[in-house]
Amino acid sequence: MRGTLRVRGLLGIGALLGALLAQPQSARGQEGEQAQKLELESTRKVLQQMQAEIQELRAQVQDLKTQQTTAKEESADLRKELTATKSQLAAMAVPGNPVQAGQTLPGTSVTTGTTEQRISTLEESQQLAESKIAEQSQTKVESGSKYRVRLSGMVLFNMFENRGTVDNVDFPQLAVQPAGLSSSGSFGGTLRQSQIGIEAFGPTIGGARTSADVQFDFAGGFPATPNGVDFGIMRLRTGTIRFDWENTSVVAGQDTLFFAPLSPTSIATVAMPALAYSGNLWSWTPQLRVQHKFTVSESSSVLLQGGILDSLSGDTPEPGNNRYPSWGESSGQPAYAARVAWTRNINEEKLTLGAGGYYARQEWGYGRGVDSWAGTLDASVPLGKWLEFSGEFFRGRSIGGLGGGIGQSGLWSGPLFDPATEVYGLDAIGGWAQLKYKATAKLQFNGAFGQDNPYAGEMRANGGNTNYYPVPLSKNQSGLVNFIYQPRSDIVFSLEYRRLKTFALDSGANSANVFNLSVGYKF
Repeated sequence: MRGTLRVRGLLGIGALLGALLAQPQSARGQEGEQAQKLELESTRKVLQQMQAEIQELRAQVQDLKTQQTTAKEESADLRKELTATKSQLAAMAVPGNPVQAGQTLPGTSVTTGTTEQRISTLEESQQLAESKIAEQSQTKVESGSKYRVRLSGMVLFNMFENRGTVDNVDFPQLAVQPAGLSSSGSFGGTLRQSQIGIEAFGPTIGGARTSADVQFDFAGGFPATPNGVDFGIMRLRTGTIRFDWENTSVVAGQDTLFFAPLSPTSIATVAMPALAYSGNLWSWTPQLRVQHKFTVSESSSVLLQGGILDSLSGDTPEPGNNRYPSWGESSGQPAYAARVAWTRNINEEKLTLGAGGYYARQEWGYGRGVDSWAGTLDASVPLGKWLEFSGEFFRGRSIGGLGGGIGQSGLWSGPLFDPATEVYGLDAIGGWAQLKYKATAKLQFNGAFGQDNPYAGEMRANGGNTNYYPVPLSKNQSGLVNFIYQPRSDIVFSLEYRRLKTFALDSGANSANVFNLSVGYKF
């Protein structure tokens, strides 16, 4: 009995001690459990972040695999084409297996001509195929949207000599009267006609292929620094956004005049088109246009184009950052233009005849409105395999903003800021023509002539007040001859001679001879 009580006492004491020891351990266990929960929550968030990054990496790896597969397929196709071309070249050299001129080599897009032409064409095709194969291993330009982007342009060196006084020494458009310290000749060199372009190719939207491009050069003026003539300021030329379906396109941006689409061929003057202000209408104008091609037959089609444009009148903007409306923009409405063109394939050459129209309203203040309009004709006519004729013609009024009337739009009878002064649109007529001789696939010769003729009678009747030049100009003529040699697709050489003759109203003509050597590298 006494032993039993002793055991019970010991058990009671042990239970008391156990309770006392267990109490702090329980408190510590609760604190540890809470800390463990916080740690688990933090770990869960880290794991979720890692899973998201892994998924993104998997998507990028899949894109890279797709691009690699596509590149391999393109490379294989190009190698097959190169092999077929070499086989045809070898077959041509086999006696008893002649190939007639004008035939298309089986398995290729090469059309035969003379033996020399066939060899030259095949060599060019081989070089092009090899360059495309090498292109697959190049590092591509990456865009933020991950869609394909292409950088292009031309480094263009022009060395020039002018015999006579001109308005602009490196790509002149007018011959002017010497004044002050100006000399009767000049010599120099420039790189400011070099160009840089960026093209982007986006997704297909509503069945339309989307793309965009922007073009710059360095002919935007000069910095006020010693030898600043060598440091041309970058200038925006064109920039468009395109939606292209199979036969229809919508184009928005700043572009050339679609109703006057042609220009003479020249490497000496690319900062503005050749024969500008000598019959070649031109402008880089903000516009929105729609065009649609109708197939008439297997060899012919009709293109319809129409759109609205920023109504420009050739004004010089005020200095500073603020933009003020031009006379055309002050009308409160856009300019309107349209063109229709017929094209026919003739022995793998294209014959194109087009006609266009333009209308805009100009507001010269105090309710003085002027109608601006132009009608245009353009043609590109192949004259066999070696010759090609092209040209444009226009008739219009108040189109200085399009380069017509030698850049002169309006006439006024007195001070422009006098409400009693009347303003008239200046009529003009002009055009240009070019004959191209393609000696080989790499060498061509061009000869062109253009003339812009504002109506001198209107200038006399209104006192000749135009404020565009020191004296009103009544006619401007330009003629050029050049050769362009392109030994490879990325190298071009050219030598050009141009004759300028500019007539002041009721005065003699000023003339100048312009010589230009051009070396360009396209990329």
